[in-house]
Amino acid sequence: MKLTGAQIIIECLKEQKVDTVFGYPGGSVLNIYDELYKHSDEITHYLTSHEQGAAHAADGYARATGKVGVCFATSGPGATNLVTGIATAFMDSVPMVAITGNVPLALLGKDSFQEVDIAGITIPITKHNYIVKDVTKLADIIREAFYIAREGRPGPVLIDVPKDITAAAAEFEFQEAVLTRGDYSNYDETDIDTALDMIRQAQKPFIYSGGGVTSSDASEQLLSFAEKIQAPVSCSLMGQSSFPAYHDQYTGMIGMHGTKVSNMAVSQCDLLIVVGARFSDRVVSRADRFARKAKILHIDIDPAEINKNIKTYHHIIGDVKRILGELERQLEPAESQGWIEQILAWKQEYPIRVNSQNRRAKEIIEVLSELTEHKAVIVTEVGQHQMWAAQFYGYYLPRSFISSGGLGTMGYGTGAAIGAQVGRPDRKVVSIAGDGSFRMNCNELYTAARYKIPLVILIMNNHTLGMVRQWQTLFYDKRYSHTDLDHPVDWVKLAEAFGGEGYVINEGDEIAPVLKKALASNKPVVVDCQIPKDDKVFPMVPPGAPIEDLILDMDSQN
Repeated sequence: MKLTGAQIIIECLKEQKVDTVFGYPGGSVLNIYDELYKHSDEITHYLTSHEQGAAHAADGYARATGKVGVCFATSGPGATNLVTGIATAFMDSVPMVAITGNVPLALLGKDSFQEVDIAGITIPITKHNYIVKDVTKLADIIREAFYIAREGRPGPVLIDVPKDITAAAAEFEFQEAVLTRGDYSNYDETDIDTALDMIRQAQKPFIYSGGGVTSSDASEQLLSFAEKIQAPVSCSLMGQSSFPAYHDQYTGMIGMHGTKVSNMAVSQCDLLIVVGARFSDRVVSRADRFARKAKILHIDIDPAEINKNIKTYHHIIGDVKRILGELERQLEPAESQGWIEQILAWKQEYPIRVNSQNRRAKEIIEVLSELTEHKAVIVTEVGQHQMWAAQFYGYYLPRSFISSGGLGTMGYGTGAAIGAQVGRPDRKVVSIAGDGSFRMNCNELYTAARYKIPLVILIMNNHTLGMVRQWQTLFYDKRYSHTDLDHPVDWVKLAEAFGGEGYVINEGDEIAPVLKKALASNKPVVVDCQIPKDDKVFPMVPPGAPIEDLILDMDSQN
């Protein structure tokens, strides 16, 4: 049958089982939105307040569900407003397809109204991108884009469609999409045998789990594998919730703001098994001192990550879910030989230390964790609160922690929380924010209220850019250059103005009663949590130090 380009786009989305799109209309995508209107019973569109919010919502939807997130934007500024969200998804390997409009083909390259080379702009921050110049190729491009977004190491793909392509007609034939991930493994039995020998010989194995475990839905396999070989497990920021926090073998986060136990263990182990992680500088710190007593076994689907940041002893390239399963099946249960006992002793000796100055955020997040039975989906902005959310909320279920790790995007949280709550209406979604991050995209409160999305936003309100202030305190002789946010803002009134609810928890108030009301609401809720201005995130590895040399609190700094 013959369809217009706009109709082909909608039909291809239906092929891919897309039922949710986030976006913002404009002149160059009017034909697409007109077709979307006709299919509103099949595809739900969420109109965000800003295109950046649409990209973050598609990202949060993808992370919470494991599906490909989809966002729309018009040409020019509409397309460029997606860039930060696309880059965020790229850095964290999130499957996303962004569809943008552009001026008609005859006007490309002529500085036309609202024309921008969005394909050229996004080359460094997409797995692949397209500008469609032939309507007969549109359907195959869309199908390929979804395939690329979800296959191998996931990531964002952009499709730029000139307006006249959306109006032109071409023959279209429905194709059933294959939604299961293919096998991108590139290893043989020898690779597995070498890894098995390394594991069997190890006396002190240690696992460092990254975001790839979540991407491949391998949490169950990681748990079985860790228990089989009696290895303690740490998680990167992106790996949070890939291993249950209640487990005795869990040592907490690793790296700059990791636990002393995790950072000691990686420095004392004789075998470091790195699963779906990329040796980020925020984990490794000084590369020449990282895991220097250990042989390193790296399991990852992306060959570009092998030996990129840290030289490994052996690697296996492939899907971590399959590889962990193969290793676990061929191993006999190991005895801990005192290693697990040592880890448990360290966990007792070195809890994350807090004092009167930095206790409040911990208290709030721990109460939240208990009230939600450790099963909420936690979304964060970027800053101190992000680290506290990683440290103090006990994640029991996979895909429970959603945060901008690689790019560190302030303003990410509200849009991502909307997407996560839309994608997982069966789970409670809570966004933990700082007052600095939240104000960047607080306009998305309107989106949440308009669609009656019952997310909860906890603002850890210290009236400053907390993480920057922490660095200024520790390393810049307390020169607080442009980090104070002392101008008073009534976040409760703002929430109510958008159609939501708002509450305040002052420093001396009980926490649970307010959080219970917020969690029970069927509206978006903002909770202004007043915390001390000079709360710090500890532990902390100072710049240039090996990761076992942590600042544990202000006393150890002084």
